[in-house]
Amino acid sequence: MLSTYAALLRTPGAAAFSLAATLGRLPLSMAGLGIVLLVVERTGSYAQAGVVAAGYILAAAVAAPIQGRVADRWGQAPVLVAASLIFAAGAGLILATAGGPTTVAMLCAAVAGLGAPQTGNMARRRWSHLLAADRARLSTAFALEAVLDEAVFIVGPVLVTFLTISVAEPAGLLVAAACSCAGSWGLAAHRSSAPPTHRGARGSSERLPAGLLAVVVVAAACMGVLFGSTEVLVVAFTDEQGRPGLAGLVLALWAVGSLAAGVIVGALPAPASPLGRLRATTAVLGLLFLPLPWAPNVALLAAGMLVTGFMVAPTLIAATTLVEATMPPARLTEALMWTGAGLSIGVAPGASLSGIVVDEVSASAGFLVPCVAALAASAIAVAYRRPLPVAHPTG
Repeated sequence: MLSTYAALLRTPGAAAFSLAATLGRLPLSMAGLGIVLLVVERTGSYAQAGVVAAGYILAAAVAAPIQGRVADRWGQAPVLVAASLIFAAGAGLILATAGGPTTVAMLCAAVAGLGAPQTGNMARRRWSHLLAADRARLSTAFALEAVLDEAVFIVGPVLVTFLTISVAEPAGLLVAAACSCAGSWGLAAHRSSAPPTHRGARGSSERLPAGLLAVVVVAAACMGVLFGSTEVLVVAFTDEQGRPGLAGLVLALWAVGSLAAGVIVGALPAPASPLGRLRATTAVLGLLFLPLPWAPNVALLAAGMLVTGFMVAPTLIAATTLVEATMPPARLTEALMWTGAGLSIGVAPGASLSGIVVDEVSASAGFLVPCVAALAASAIAVAYRRPLPVAHPTG
């Protein structure tokens, strides 16, 4: 199995750009939590911290497709350099204003969000370009990126928490800004793997298949609801059980399950129908969440979360594969960014909705929120019955 990934990384330039992209996406798992920790440290208010972090998340969701559109037309390098500088400037502004008026801090967080690093999707676009003539390995490449995403979201929260609380208040966001610049500039400098640009009439006139893209984005938003709600629910459940310190371990097991499944899926043949796989993985994910409201203790909840994790990476890989196979190459980076934007948009409503259920009923009952979200994603995918568009091979 590992030989499959080793062979993939022997693709000329692949190891270098994938490593740079991984470093560049680390801030995605650090910035939101880093903002919350910083604001709470200075004000003691979780409400204010949530508002400031929301400014960052919403701005990042809006800016991501714009970054993708510009990258498709003018190349990744200028977008990567400019975005990383904007993110670093925004991080500096947050450090200067956190603890002051909430509106000012939120606007500064939004500046950082406008430059939120999108190196993961930039790397996926490069894989699509490099493996245009070897599409059997493209699913493996997307699985590798999903595994790297999981690794980043395991390391990032731990790192930013340690830096902000144990080292110095500004350390978490400063390191996030440094990673953004180093990873983005490293990826920008790797010109040999960069996909072609589409500045002419043909590139600007190609349209994204709106119906299918809407399905993918809404399904991604449902997955965002699942992610946002699950994090809140695990914290609330362990707190109700008198074991709040175990929340991080339970969430880590969830990520480990997803990471392991991603590795396995990447070694398997690409699906004949990525839409069919998306329908199946989201349905199974929802069903796996169904027993969790009846978990009697933290140990069984942890086991259940590990099992549900086995469907997370396969779902994200299926969505990415579907986008790559159906969206026009001239706007592929933008289409990938729309999927990420959908995920981001769903996180805050998911966290809010699950918090309401926890307050009104219990944390256990709240696990119906991610269950319904995953089943809704499956239903949305099943409802799409038009013939799938076929993208031209990317060059």
